[in-house]
Amino acid sequence: HLYRILRSGEVRVNKKRVDATYKLEMGDLVRIPPIRAKVADHTDEPPKHVTAKFEQSVIFEDDAMLVLDKPAGMAVHGGSGVSRGVIEQLRMERPQAKFLELVHRLDRETSGVLMVGKKRSALVALHEAMRRNQMDKRYFMLVKGHWTEKKKHVILTLQKYLLENGERRVSVVTGRPDPRAEDEGQTSETIFHLKAHYGDFSLLEAQLITGRTHQLRVQLAHLGFPIAGDDKYGDFALNKTLQKQGLKRMFLHSAETNIRHPLTAERLKLIAPLPPELDKFLKKLALEN
Repeated sequence: HLYRILRSGEVRVNKKRVDATYKLEMGDLVRIPPIRAKVADHTDEPPKHVTAKFEQSVIFEDDAMLVLDKPAGMAVHGGSGVSRGVIEQLRMERPQAKFLELVHRLDRETSGVLMVGKKRSALVALHEAMRRNQMDKRYFMLVKGHWTEKKKHVILTLQKYLLENGERRVSVVTGRPDPRAEDEGQTSETIFHLKAHYGDFSLLEAQLITGRTHQLRVQLAHLGFPIAGDDKYGDFALNKTLQKQGLKRMFLHSAETNIRHPLTAERLKLIAPLPPELDKFLKKLALEN
């Protein structure tokens, strides 16, 4: 709940929006909205009106963690006009669970591997693995344009800013200061691998080295290879054409995550197959080209 009111801009510091990483300084003026909390209902049965959405999406589960194949179109948590995301839905479906926390985030329109901690010790260990770059995350994306390099290592500095309507965006730091920027920027790093060509499109696999907000989308748009169906950084005229051809979502999928189990150190290969709608669109492109 606190994270949601931060993201929606209800908490202000010196009359400006802040995110959860902001550190208060002496003299800061903090505005906090009235907060109402519901009394918890400590029953082991999910409310009767809650429909289980993720039982068929579980990739891996034990006492320490839960891994889902998240569908496109669902936010991972509430906020910014979304009342219920994946984590809120999970908590409603599993009222007996004492601890359920997101290990990381995926954009609403991105599908694929999403990890949830079921124990605080597991959550802390997974966060530490992410900080130490001990987590191998692979994404598939279809981009506009003819990508030529088999392997390309991309390092760009990204900075966040807000649109007038409060929506968050990210841009590449090019040397000229952006008056909208909230910070000086953070380094983003990705290794892209070419998988196949489909006419005027290229299928890429991305290996994340860092995990910045909208990293893949912004990097690829900056390089001149926007992701097909990206409604924030993509080619909007092309997206309209693609919708008529059957691609009604962004072609970005978290396909595989390789990690060591946070408590047992066992090697885990977590795989989310390409969703049927994306696989169908690729086959359509292959027939046409």
